[in-house]
Amino acid sequence: MKFFNNIDNVRYFSSASEISEKVWKELNCNKSLYFHKDYLISIEENNPEIKFAYLILLDSKKRAISFASLQIVNFFIDDIKNDLEYLIRKLKNIGRKLNLIPKKKPLKILICGNTFVSGEHGIFIKDDQNKRLVIKELAKAILNYVNNDITLKKEVDLFLLKDFLNESTHIANALKDFNYNAFLVEPNMRLDLHKDWKIFDDYLFSLKTKFRVKARKALQLSSSLKIENINEENILKLLPEMTTLYKKVSSKADFNLGDFNLKTYISLKEKLQDNYIIKSYSLNGKVVGFMSCIVNHNSLDAHFVGIDYLINRKYAIYQRMLYDYIEIAINKKKKYLNFGRTASEIKSSVGAIPQDLTMYIRHKKSIKNRILKLFLQRIEPTPFHQKFPFKK
Repeated sequence: MKFFNNIDNVRYFSSASEISEKVWKELNCNKSLYFHKDYLISIEENNPEIKFAYLILLDSKKRAISFASLQIVNFFIDDIKNDLEYLIRKLKNIGRKLNLIPKKKPLKILICGNTFVSGEHGIFIKDDQNKRLVIKELAKAILNYVNNDITLKKEVDLFLLKDFLNESTHIANALKDFNYNAFLVEPNMRLDLHKDWKIFDDYLFSLKTKFRVKARKALQLSSSLKIENINEENILKLLPEMTTLYKKVSSKADFNLGDFNLKTYISLKEKLQDNYIIKSYSLNGKVVGFMSCIVNHNSLDAHFVGIDYLINRKYAIYQRMLYDYIEIAINKKKKYLNFGRTASEIKSSVGAIPQDLTMYIRHKKSIKNRILKLFLQRIEPTPFHQKFPFKK
């Protein structure tokens, strides 16, 4: 077990495998697979370019009351490619003149959250705790973690706590006492599954005629695709093609905090079994797409996809994936389907609605942090046209 200058109410670990079963039992956080040791170990072991750490808060009786997942990543601001590119370019030039943004090296960001997944998957606090006070203790503990490591204190530029839902911001706003700046990011698109949907046809019947016709057309266009479950036996063979397809998608993203190593899928399938689902989409023996998702308590959460964009429209590959996610969620009897960020409009066309997500960020230096606050006031989520596909 490795500790990092522990203070009385905090324990730091460099791997989830170092956290004792006693602590996991006290936290009782396994209801969410994102806080399950097997999931966390799969992520950290297969993404070595990221520095992982975990902290546990203790109460006065030395019992675990909160857990936080930390990742330190390199972020290249030049990789931002969305409709804010012109603004970012202007702010970047100003920021570099003021030494806010390094010229030849990436920003090093400490993230409290899940680098690869949208949502509240980085911090767990037991329900019987004063969550505003716990958030403040977490902020202190994160700062302590960096300040007591000579290398990290020198290298870490920014602190980012990510993806708080609206109902949690009254708790997370306590971070403003520690000079964190709040800003909205692209929303998570969520589909609430109706209790009367027993099979996929029930979902189709609930759609307005226009959207039902669109769905049936996508199902027809994609009918020539061979759809198979990816398992422990065939995943190694398919990984090279899947990685190529994943990079086609990730390269189109506005920006990424980190590239996901698809070898992680091998470990996730081994450890989570049927709770992690991956499907391949093939045409004439060639893989042209894949999708992945996690079965997580009351929800099905869509994860990474890969798509051959050259034939995507002709065979409705991505549209078919969205309907397959819905069918899986219905068959698994889930309450919600979290589609995640990006492609908000097409996700709304299948019934998903946006959930605002707020991040909190601060620069380690106070003057630069005030400049950063001015930058953030100019940044807003990309607007999109919300569709309403269901009958009244």
